[in-house]
Amino acid sequence: MSRKKYDVIVIGAGPGGMTAALYAARANLKVLMLDRGPVGGQMNNTDMVDNYPGYVGVKGPELAQKMYETLKQFDHDYQYGDVQSVTLEGDKKIVKTSKDEFETTALVIATGADHRKLGVPGEDDYSGRGVSYCAVCDGPFFKNKKIAVIGGGDSAVEESVYLASLAEHVTIVHRRDQLRAQPSLQKQAFDRDNISFVWNANTLAIEGDGQKVTGIKYLDKESNEEKQLDADAVFIYVGMIPQTAPFKDLPILDEHGWIVTNEAMETKVPGIFALGDVRQKDLRQISNAVGDGSIAGQNAYKYLQEH
Repeated sequence: MSRKKYDVIVIGAGPGGMTAALYAARANLKVLMLDRGPVGGQMNNTDMVDNYPGYVGVKGPELAQKMYETLKQFDHDYQYGDVQSVTLEGDKKIVKTSKDEFETTALVIATGADHRKLGVPGEDDYSGRGVSYCAVCDGPFFKNKKIAVIGGGDSAVEESVYLASLAEHVTIVHRRDQLRAQPSLQKQAFDRDNISFVWNANTLAIEGDGQKVTGIKYLDKESNEEKQLDADAVFIYVGMIPQTAPFKDLPILDEHGWIVTNEAMETKVPGIFALGDVRQKDLRQISNAVGDGSIAGQNAYKYLQEH
């Protein structure tokens, strides 16, 4: 299999990946951006973005296209490709997709992370219509409404406290009889008058009227009865899955599969950078993915200047 060679390969075409490719292409480097889907990543699943500077409300897919229009001003290759593996040959990084093989000196990983889903009826049907995985993104759309939060870890409790500052009432629905979050976060939740708890509950379905969420159905494990909870929105926090399977043989992952970097977005392998949601972080937003991307793209250029 013949290899096409590039100065920089960016795996992932979300906001961070596009920004890294932009900075590298502006530096007159030969750049390839690979993704298994359309440009924009999770922005394409976001109905409305109202917290990205410069836009007073913009559809996620529209913002994705505007970002790509900026990148298109500069010479680069963009290909659909499902990356299978990355291997090292000296200072060269060999990227294999299901169809092709590429070689690069600088590699930028921007593959992101997926929200772990409940896998219950209604979850996909009402995604973007009351089902959300990001309180900062979507919480303001449900001011003075009733919100259910599913989960009991740090993220679930922290986001519940944030949502309680906006909503009429927040109900934390947890499958155990106590929270797993840090004690300081638990105290914040217990101290809020408009946060209540449903314990020992397995969510069975997310219900709606065909247009929007109306509540959830859950199994009370103590009574073994099916019950309902009214809600205008359901925020789900049952974990994140980093998209790092192609990089499992590289010494850049922590024990949970996240890529470890320093503030320069450098991994332990010289010439491999990572950015955005594929790193372990608290805030997963378009704005900080773009910031990471600019750092990674610029430092990829600096790395090439030195090697």
